[in-house]
Amino acid sequence: MTTTTIISAILTLISGIGIFLIACKMMSDNLEAASSNKLKQLFSKASGSKWLGVGIGTLGTAAIQSSGATTVMVIGFVNAGIISLTQAATIIYGANIGTTVTAQIVALGMFGSNSISTTIIFSAFAGIGAMVSLFGKKAKTKTIGGILAGFGMLFVGLSMMSSSMSDFAALDSVKMFLAQIGNPILLVVIGAILTAIIQSSSVMTSIAIAMVVTQLITLDQGIFLTMGSNIGSCVVAIIASISGSKNAKRTALIHLIFNISGVVLFLVAEGIISLATKGNITYGTMFASLFPSAPQTQLAMFHTVFNVITVLAIMPLTNNLVKLVTKIIPEKEDAENANQPHLYYIDYNMLKTPPIAVEQTKKEIINMAKIAKDNFDLSLDIITTLDFSEIDTFRKDEEELNYLNQSIVDFTTKLSNLRQINSEDHRYLATTYRTVRDLERIGDYAENIIEYAESLRDLGMRFSNEAIHEIQVSKNLISRLYGLIIKAYSDKDKEALDAANIVEDSIDDFTKGMEEKHICRLSDGLCSAAVGAQYLSLSSNVERIADHFINVAKTIKEI
Repeated sequence: MTTTTIISAILTLISGIGIFLIACKMMSDNLEAASSNKLKQLFSKASGSKWLGVGIGTLGTAAIQSSGATTVMVIGFVNAGIISLTQAATIIYGANIGTTVTAQIVALGMFGSNSISTTIIFSAFAGIGAMVSLFGKKAKTKTIGGILAGFGMLFVGLSMMSSSMSDFAALDSVKMFLAQIGNPILLVVIGAILTAIIQSSSVMTSIAIAMVVTQLITLDQGIFLTMGSNIGSCVVAIIASISGSKNAKRTALIHLIFNISGVVLFLVAEGIISLATKGNITYGTMFASLFPSAPQTQLAMFHTVFNVITVLAIMPLTNNLVKLVTKIIPEKEDAENANQPHLYYIDYNMLKTPPIAVEQTKKEIINMAKIAKDNFDLSLDIITTLDFSEIDTFRKDEEELNYLNQSIVDFTTKLSNLRQINSEDHRYLATTYRTVRDLERIGDYAENIIEYAESLRDLGMRFSNEAIHEIQVSKNLISRLYGLIIKAYSDKDKEALDAANIVEDSIDDFTKGMEEKHICRLSDGLCSAAVGAQYLSLSSNVERIADHFINVAKTIKEI
């Protein structure tokens, strides 16, 4: 074989890897877009039992064809405090099982020799999908086309990798070199390093399958490379956790320990079996006898069995694993940082799974609405009692509202630019900019009320009992409105919106009545002009707060 042929084989391998990676990304993006609502429902159940967590991780990863995306999303959930470390661990277990689907698909595509191979048949989906995506008019049709094109490109990339492996297999020097690498631990390390570089265990496993099929390496060598790829896949999670909370880092560590434990377990078992049978029985001989004349299936099935058995072995030790990572990364939260404004439900790692990120954005906005409502209530309590003991809490929440206003906008801007977002979610995200602004304005009006309270305190004056009673009534009306707008916003409930509009109208009437009654009190000498100015401003602020709350609910008309 000439130098030109060798260079050509290397370039073909690189090209195949590139096409395979792009295909994985294309399939992942379009599968997420197609199954967005199901994904939302699936991960909304993430707080259930441990086995439910495994099921969610398995199905979610199988659906989006990316264990890396699932793991990064789980780190985002943990970072936002949505799920516990224990639940995160079980979802990661499931993700490891779900990722074996890719290897099974690759193995299926490598059958056929005398007739037309399945690789060629499946590769044709790339062209079919491209045409469907190009000529389709509906977004759903284009998404389906993207899935088909990505699926077909998987096999185009696989075909190129297999072709390059066949070229290498013709070189005796290459075969002799690879034959010398028989140490299982060394093969595991090589598999881990290559996967860490490529950042895709699916690609590494597919390369190993192609190498086994072309007889460039033995089945046992492929098995140990595949085991190493499980360790190398942890790099994605480790990178995602670097800027996260301690729990995010613990989640990445759980992923690493879990995969290393599985590899150690199987290496020890391999050593025992080899000693007991004097080397006559290995994992390779076992799976070769189970699936004769199908080396691609032999390695793919080992990959599946390896991950399933690892989950079964580690599952009972999950609580101990959580305790271990907590000791390794102890809780030493800086008091100052702990009190800093922060996001509660969203995390930038969630951008890996846009449909879930959209659902979490809604939860973040609902939480912001609660903070705004609580601060409004607190401002009325302070102005009616002139008790400023909770003023620090008020200031902290006001700072939080300002932070959330900017942070949610920044997050949704990045989220809305992702192509996996379907049309309904795009319409929803377009409304969030105004919504968070409305909620931030509610905080501003609450801050105005605090300023009125400070003026009354400085003047040594307070509202009359009649005025305080009216303020309490207005507070109750806002509470009724708040409950209805949250229901309307959360569930896209038009009946709740209609009811909210009625309450908002009554607030308009009531605040107008507050002004009229106040003028009467001024005429009767029951209230001073200085106090009256604060009261009139307060009633106006209450009316505007109701307007901003109703604006939040009205956004469901645009979705």
